[in-house]
Amino acid sequence: MIVCIAEKPSVARDIARILGANSSHDGYMEGNGYQVTWTFGHLCTLKEPGDYTPAWKPWALTQLPMVPQRFGIKLIEDQGIKKQFTTIERLMQAADGIVNCGDAGQEGELIQRWVMQKAQATCPVKRLWISSMTDEAIREGFANLKDQSDYQPLYLAGLSRAIGDWLLGMNATRLYTLRYGQDRQVLSIGRVQTPTLALIVNRQKEIENFKPEPYWVLATVYRDTTFTATKGKFTSKEEGEKAFETIEGKPFTVTKVEKKEGKEQPPQLYDLTSLQVDCNRKFAYSAEMTLNLIQSLYEKKYTTYPRVDTQYLSDDIYAKCPQTLNGIYQTKFGGVAPYAELIKPIGGKPLKKSKRVFDTSKVTDHHAIIPTGVIPQNLSDAEKNVFDLVARRFIGVFLPDCKFSTTTVLGEVDGIEFKVTGKEILDPGWRIVREKAEVKADSDDEEKKQQEDEERTLPTFVKGETGEHKPTLTEKWTTPPPYYNEASLLRAMETAGKFVEDETLRAAMKENGIGRPSSRASIIETLFKRHYIKRERKRLIATPTGIELIDLIREELLKSCELTGIWEKKLRDIEHQKYDAQQFINELKQQVADIVHDVMSDPTNRRITVTSEESPKKKKGKKQ
Repeated sequence: MIVCIAEKPSVARDIARILGANSSHDGYMEGNGYQVTWTFGHLCTLKEPGDYTPAWKPWALTQLPMVPQRFGIKLIEDQGIKKQFTTIERLMQAADGIVNCGDAGQEGELIQRWVMQKAQATCPVKRLWISSMTDEAIREGFANLKDQSDYQPLYLAGLSRAIGDWLLGMNATRLYTLRYGQDRQVLSIGRVQTPTLALIVNRQKEIENFKPEPYWVLATVYRDTTFTATKGKFTSKEEGEKAFETIEGKPFTVTKVEKKEGKEQPPQLYDLTSLQVDCNRKFAYSAEMTLNLIQSLYEKKYTTYPRVDTQYLSDDIYAKCPQTLNGIYQTKFGGVAPYAELIKPIGGKPLKKSKRVFDTSKVTDHHAIIPTGVIPQNLSDAEKNVFDLVARRFIGVFLPDCKFSTTTVLGEVDGIEFKVTGKEILDPGWRIVREKAEVKADSDDEEKKQQEDEERTLPTFVKGETGEHKPTLTEKWTTPPPYYNEASLLRAMETAGKFVEDETLRAAMKENGIGRPSSRASIIETLFKRHYIKRERKRLIATPTGIELIDLIREELLKSCELTGIWEKKLRDIEHQKYDAQQFINELKQQVADIVHDVMSDPTNRRITVTSEESPKKKKGKKQ
């Protein structure tokens, strides 16, 4: 009997149907030589400190650092999990073979490997590796099962990440809580959450310490069009007034009219982070909500695997795209086919194949998020919004470039030059997919301004023409950088390299940033739960506790993007067999020992203020 193990009951049901395992039992399906069972995400976790030795159960500074000789796993304390595991264990110990049908990623690999280890499975194991849950993808995957050993580096990278998070999170959280906390306030420290909090705190301080300075802008209105002085800003009012007096009452002359035609390529396909950013900007969905929605669309077979960090498709997907577009063409919501008119111009013709879309070298485990071509049914409004973005983005990459013309007009009054630019769309091309999506967009100010600039067309000006004008001198003030919202924080987490000076680290972080795409949403939620940050409208604001915690941490590696850059690079190298997992763990053990030594040597008696919100209960779980 072959035992197949999936990550969720719903996924197991789909696999069982394809394999012909149609007989239902408690905790599994059976038939046609297969038994298909499931986990509920993680069934196992790394052991807690108290599981290794009773001395580590109470929180005590004298016991730090806690470094187990050998890390072990245990079942999560939950009756439903224990019951399901008993079923899995019985099936696996009697199996002739196992097929690991976990989510095709680092976390999915770890979840199922731990279950197999805990169940003491000894039979051969194959791996199902698929990017969508359609019947065709499942059949294709089972026809091309891989050997479990092919994914050993992926497992080692996931295991190293989990052990690393345990070592740093368990030790640093206890260390800081016992040394600086008060009133049972847990000071949660983690490899990902602490640098993310530092981003928010540092931006907030920049805003609070910002001193606005005045400047003056000279402009003039000629033929109902506002021209701005090219000299830029005047830093003193006197200088601005002098220029104003120079031009007042003198004629405005057009000195140059230049038209340039340009092209704009379609935006690239979505990875998880860019989808979360757009959903936050357009619909105010949190990163976690977007992840849950796109995961739901994946499990319903309407979109491909969501936890991805690439915006490319492998070349072999190109041949399947006409079929996918046909499914989108037939999609109807409320009796209306919203995509039919968008797809008509490219229907029946060979599809455009661009390196910005199809590039196998930019795809590792999974490709960008796209529709599967299965016609969606019974979507919630929120699911519809997310599907709509993914579908429009996919259609857009096959449409022509947008053609536009930019007009620049220069004018002059008594030696002072003025300028205005306008943009005219000559052929919208791919932009037809954006029009309806933006009607419902809860766009931020930056997007609205960009849209206005794009749509501004100018009257026809002729070089040498001259006439009256109305000059203005406007006082303005320099403004601080904006507070982070969820969209801009996700981008900062993704491109954290700009906060790092070292070139090699910056390149590593460009690809991985702070955390993985799939974990960033839960990291932000953790900061809310810990009362380190709060929402004020769309802004993310650090609480006094969050600010004090970052101020308290003197070990730069704990709160800087550099730590995550080093980790992510090494973890990626472990996955690609360029770095030794044991060396990574040994280095981290030394780093944790150094942090404990430094904090214990702190002669001050600093304490953290508890926020007015209810203090989180003391938890001993893994911190990220």
